[in-house]
Amino acid sequence: MPTRATVKRYVRRHALRAVYRTDLRRPLDPDLAVYGAYWNRGVACNPAAIHAKARELRPHIRGLWVVSSRHRDRMPAGVPYVIEGSRPYWRAMATATYLVNNSSFPGGFTKRTGQRYLQTHHGTPLKTMGLDQRAYPALARKTDFDKILAHVGQWDASLSANPHSTGVWDRVYPGTYERLDLGYPRNDVYFTTTSEEIGAIRAGLGIAEGRTALLYAPTHRDYRDGFAPDLDPERLARALGPDYVVLVRAHYFYGRSAEVGAPGAPGVIDVTGHPRVEELCLAADALITDYSSLTFDYACLDRPIVVHAPDWTAYRAARGTYFDLLSGRPGDTPGPVTTTPAELAGVFRTGEWRSPEAAALRTAFRERFCPYDDGHAAERVVRHFFAPSVR
Repeated sequence: MPTRATVKRYVRRHALRAVYRTDLRRPLDPDLAVYGAYWNRGVACNPAAIHAKARELRPHIRGLWVVSSRHRDRMPAGVPYVIEGSRPYWRAMATATYLVNNSSFPGGFTKRTGQRYLQTHHGTPLKTMGLDQRAYPALARKTDFDKILAHVGQWDASLSANPHSTGVWDRVYPGTYERLDLGYPRNDVYFTTTSEEIGAIRAGLGIAEGRTALLYAPTHRDYRDGFAPDLDPERLARALGPDYVVLVRAHYFYGRSAEVGAPGAPGVIDVTGHPRVEELCLAADALITDYSSLTFDYACLDRPIVVHAPDWTAYRAARGTYFDLLSGRPGDTPGPVTTTPAELAGVFRTGEWRSPEAAALRTAFRERFCPYDDGHAAERVVRHFFAPSVR
């Protein structure tokens, strides 16, 4: 027998949907934009950069963020928001003219004639996405491909950071939406942040003057439960000595409780809770990556990238990839490749991480994956997507 709480939630949900159907008959608000990121985790990524630029270039557009109740504490002061599933959420989804998201809006909203939906995505695809996941049974069993296609059918525009992404999106998310090859707004800061601002970010993170900061931000593994990185940051810090500090950021899928090492371990700073990954990239002198899409963004900085990938075979078998990150071919591999802790420490001890050979790989990688990023992507997107004021 259903509990009283279950019955109460059922009644509330159906009441809200009934009111929502009434709101769908209201006129659209030409000056309202609703933003969302990472399944309602707060202000972040491309939507955040677009929102900020829209406030500058289209001040008549009012921005409203969707956030889940468990993440409302992440909302910056002064930024308007609604809680997903609430009465204000459904009113906003029914009447906003502009919708901007890097993932999807919750609850199965009805897209109205006159609404414009921009899908920004949240990374360059190395792993298989969308319909391409059908080839991998472990993924296909838990993926609703009809739901994916229905979601794609709502898009009016799809943002792309590079030709590789555009080709993948076209195939795995087939639709009639407009292709916007304009670059990633979230990457603008890599071209516009001053050295003084970077110094302030490093100081705020506790990076001592003169130390080399290495950012390690491993991606999610579909075949693993919980945060289980292939790198022991404390061991690496000990191997490299006091001139280095390792910044460790667990993937957001693992939440804020992921343990990245012993608290206060020398040479290691846990930055999982830092609100802006872009600031972590700006603070880092080099990136230690595995298969994270952060690799493609970090390449905008033209700073050293080291690929540490001991489980490449398992990762490709479980998820599939679009190219061989470990091949060593220009355009595929952004820098030195390691598969053991000793090899990784050796890359830094010998200086290979910033060698001419590493720089050449990085240049080819940037040319392939960062051709549109120049510090003005947000401006291009805002001018294209949002109508100017006619007042």
